Amino acid sequence: MNHTVEKAKALKQWIVYVVLAIVVLLTLAPLALLVINSFKSQSEIVANPLQLPSEITFQYLGLAAEQIHLLQALWVTALITVVSVILLVVISSLTAWLMVRTKSITSSVLLFMFSASMLIPFQSVMYPLLSLFEDMGLKNHAGLILMYGGFGLSLSVFLYHGFIKSVPLALEEAAVIDGASIFSLFFRVVFPLVKTTTVTVIILNSVWIWNDYLLPFLVIGNQTYKTLTLELYFAKQVSGQYSTAWDLIFPAVLISIIPIVILFVFLQKYIITGVSEGAVKG
Repeated sequence: MNHTVEKAKALKQWIVYVVLAIVVLLTLAPLALLVINSFKSQSEIVANPLQLPSEITFQYLGLAAEQIHLLQALWVTALITVVSVILLVVISSLTAWLMVRTKSITSSVLLFMFSASMLIPFQSVMYPLLSLFEDMGLKNHAGLILMYGGFGLSLSVFLYHGFIKSVPLALEEAAVIDGASIFSLFFRVVFPLVKTTTVTVIILNSVWIWNDYLLPFLVIGNQTYKTLTLELYFAKQVSGQYSTAWDLIFPAVLISIIPIVILFVFLQKYIITGVSEGAVKG
């Protein structure tokens, strides 16, 4: 009987391993295809996209960076991402802290509104929001940063709110007795204790903002200083060489994803911890 049970458990484990292996292959296949074709000429890509490059050369990466203005786009995207994420971290953490420490109906209603706003699709507020920002003269990069700050606020406040509830109030009371101001109390006592949630907020919002296409397209469009996604889109849409220049498109996409992949790889361990702790403690 025990032998039969052990065989059944072993079979289940093998089934799980096989399924996970298939999922990993399906997930990594597009990335492998991207890497392979980033070092091949146009003729090699068209002839056989699955074949390994005949030689490893970085000339196509250089051409892509030069002809599709990737260095400029990297700078613009990095600036928008960093400023937006800093704005989100500071405002959402302060907001969540004040809501947790203020025991009132207002704070409960605000938490409900932040949580409910996560369910509102962007498409339902897209045109009114764009019209409002255009009337305010903010249909530009600054307006784009403000939009990212607004759309990312609900999830960030939700995560911070759940985790800050576990921070002992006695620590804050001791800091107040020692003469700490409200900002000193938060940034020197509370904020260091929610590092895991902060890293989670940074990763989730950075990946989203870095890879976003729709909002930059609607807000800044075909302006001189475009984000990476817009540069790739307009490069692909231009008639002539870029419409079929896969030897530029593939390396350009590879360059554009490298920074955010590096960030994710080094900080990914905090994602599950931060999300689970924020949700359970909330």
